[in-house]
Amino acid sequence: MSIEAINEQLLRAIGVGVALLDLNELRFRFHNDTFSEWFGEPDPEARLSDLFAAMDIEALREALKDGGRYTAETTFKVKRRTMTVSMDFNRALEGDERIAVLVCQNITRIKELESMIDSYSMMVERNTREIKREKEQVEKLLLNMMPRPVYEEYKTFGVVTPRLYDPVSVLTLDFCGFSEMVATLDPGVIVSELNDIYSAFDRIGEQFGCERIKTIGDAYITVSGMPDAAPDHAMSVANAALRFLRYLRQRNDSHPIQWQCRIGISTGAVIGSVVGVQKYIYDVFGPAVTRALRIRGQSEPMTVTADSTIAELVSARFSRLSMGMHDLGGGNEHEIFRMEAIAEQPQGYGLPS
Repeated sequence: MSIEAINEQLLRAIGVGVALLDLNELRFRFHNDTFSEWFGEPDPEARLSDLFAAMDIEALREALKDGGRYTAETTFKVKRRTMTVSMDFNRALEGDERIAVLVCQNITRIKELESMIDSYSMMVERNTREIKREKEQVEKLLLNMMPRPVYEEYKTFGVVTPRLYDPVSVLTLDFCGFSEMVATLDPGVIVSELNDIYSAFDRIGEQFGCERIKTIGDAYITVSGMPDAAPDHAMSVANAALRFLRYLRQRNDSHPIQWQCRIGISTGAVIGSVVGVQKYIYDVFGPAVTRALRIRGQSEPMTVTADSTIAELVSARFSRLSMGMHDLGGGNEHEIFRMEAIAEQPQGYGLPS
C-alpha cells in the first residue's frame, strides 16, 4: 500500500475532509473520500463558489494573499441529519503554483454541546432571576412583619433573641363601631378601606420615627424607641397620634364611609421577639403595651389619651386634660390625660401640613 493510500485511510478514519485548491481559479485539484461523502463529488471544472455559494470569496482571497489563513463554517444535511463542518484554508506552495489546503472537520457534536450549554446557561440565568425575585418577595413580606434589624438577625442566625426595650413609647388605635361596619358593609370594601388607612398610618409613623408592629382587624399598634433607641420616642408617638386623627378627619370629608378611632399612648418597658415556630410573627408585650391598651379603652372617639408619664414628657408641646384615675393594670389606679397639640409649635416639633 502506498503512502498516499495510507494517508487517505488515516484521514478517513479520523473524519477529516481534505481538498487542494488552485488559488488562481479556486478549482479543486484533489479531494479525499470523506470530502466527497460530505459535499458530493465536485465537477472537474467546478469552482469553490459552485460548491459553497454562501462563502465570501473575496475575503478568502484577501486572507490568503500573503500566505495567511482563512476559516469558515458550513451547515448542510447528510442523510436527513444536519451537519456542521469547520473549514480551514491554508496557503501552500508547490513550485511556482499557488495552492491552498482545505481541511474540513466535523464539529456537529461540538455545536450541539455549545447549544446545550447555552440553553443550560439561559435556564440557570432564568432560574436565578426567579429565585432572586422570590427572595425579594419573601424579604418584603418579612419586613412587613418585623423591623429591619430584627429581620437581619433572623436572616443571619435563624432565630430572634427576645430583648427588653426600656423606655419605649407605644401607640394603640382601634375604630369605633367597627363590628357594625363589618356586619353591614361588603368584606371587600372593609379590606380596601383598612388597606388605605393603614398604609397612610405607616407613612405617617415612618415620618415620625415609629415602627408599626402589627394590625389585628381594627387594632393598630406602633412603637417608637425600638429596636433602635430614640430619645424623643414620646414626642414621636404623640405627633403620630394627632396626625392620624388629622388624616381621618380629612379623609372623612371626602369619603362616604366615616371612620372614628380611639388612641391610647403610654411609655415604659416592652419585650420584643418572634412568637411562633411555623406561623411566626414579631410581637411586643409588656407594661407599656398593657397600659396603652387599657388607656385606649378609656379614650373617647377621635381623641388621644395618655398616661401621666408620657403626658409629662410631651408637656412642652401638648396640653393635657385630666380624665381621672383608672386601673391600668397591677391593681393600682393611675391618672390619664386627653392630649391636645399646642398651637404655634416651633418648626421641627409640629405636625406636618
